[in-house]
Amino acid sequence: MTDADLSKLRIDRGSPSARANKPRRWIRLASLAAIAIAAVAYAANRFSAAPVVETVTVANVYPSLNYTLLNATGYVVPQRKASLSSKAQGRLEWLGVLEGSVVRTNQVVARLESKDMRASLDQASAQVRVAQANLGQGMAELRDAQANARRSGELLAKKFISTAQHDADNARLGKATASIAALEAAIAATEAGRRVAEVAVEQTLIRAPFNGVVLTKNANVGDNITPFSSAADSKGAVVTIADMDTLEVEADVSESNIARIKTGQPCEIQLDALPDRRLAGEVSRTVPTVDRSKATVLVKVRFVDRDPRVLPDMSAKVAFLTRAVAPAEKKPVVAVQPAAIVERGGRKLAFRLKNGNVQAVEVAAGERLGDLVAVTGLAPGDRVVLAPNDKIKDGATVTLAKK
Repeated sequence: MTDADLSKLRIDRGSPSARANKPRRWIRLASLAAIAIAAVAYAANRFSAAPVVETVTVANVYPSLNYTLLNATGYVVPQRKASLSSKAQGRLEWLGVLEGSVVRTNQVVARLESKDMRASLDQASAQVRVAQANLGQGMAELRDAQANARRSGELLAKKFISTAQHDADNARLGKATASIAALEAAIAATEAGRRVAEVAVEQTLIRAPFNGVVLTKNANVGDNITPFSSAADSKGAVVTIADMDTLEVEADVSESNIARIKTGQPCEIQLDALPDRRLAGEVSRTVPTVDRSKATVLVKVRFVDRDPRVLPDMSAKVAFLTRAVAPAEKKPVVAVQPAAIVERGGRKLAFRLKNGNVQAVEVAAGERLGDLVAVTGLAPGDRVVLAPNDKIKDGATVTLAKK
């Protein structure tokens, strides 16, 4: 066999079948590597992800929470309130107050046009003067008749005049005396007419019936004031005033709880407009009727503590208490849910959230305040981790749970 024949028997390592098997092995190796990398990445993410936590907010709580029987909502209303108008009808000529003006009893706050009524008053005053002048003339005639009758009697005794003349002089005296009574009655009538005119003029002046503050201005100068009519373009009341010393809170209390309310019971009033202040109050009275649509009873609470910032129609929350608030209990206490405090290494800690990390804060727990507990070391508004587990440590990064 020649060398040429032997060369035909050699295996060709670069044949197409051998080259086809080589990429398959690389694909299998790449797949195994990808699976391994994914497993490692999953394990790293599983064991190194930031823990998911829930947080609660540290709040200011008042100690009265421990002896609060029930809570109710209501509004501030003045016990004494009036819409000022006039019995007279006319055009508003002058208005001397604005919203917020302080007025005193009998102070003139507005005036209607009164030229016609003042003219009537002048006429009535003139009639009084005429009647008084007539009375003066009648008194002069009476004195003359009295003197004439006296002289007539003397002359009749001396037989110088006749009896008829004497009777005529006495008749004149009687007429003069009777005219005095008529003239005095005329004066009384004209004086009564003058008082009517004075009242009519007085009714054009709108006065404050009590000390108060102007709440609303309902009319302007030039408006027609028609208190007993609903005519177009006319106004009934000019201003509305209220006595700020009679402000109280009207609160709706469920009829199922009304047995727990009694007159004189201490209360604590919180106004939405003054969230940082609690005002002392007490139950003034209970309205003896039930609102059947809401199944509530209206309870009126008067203010024991006064604040000039309190205004009518402010929203209010009323806490009905078992006892009055002591002076030392009028300040709020910092409190948080007990589950936010844990004990580690003999120390009580809370984990405060800041910029995605937690800070371990040592706290001291105090008395229970309802569902909360008083604490020191935290400030109102701080967000702390609720029920922190062993993975939560100082400086740890956390993720907030989605709500």
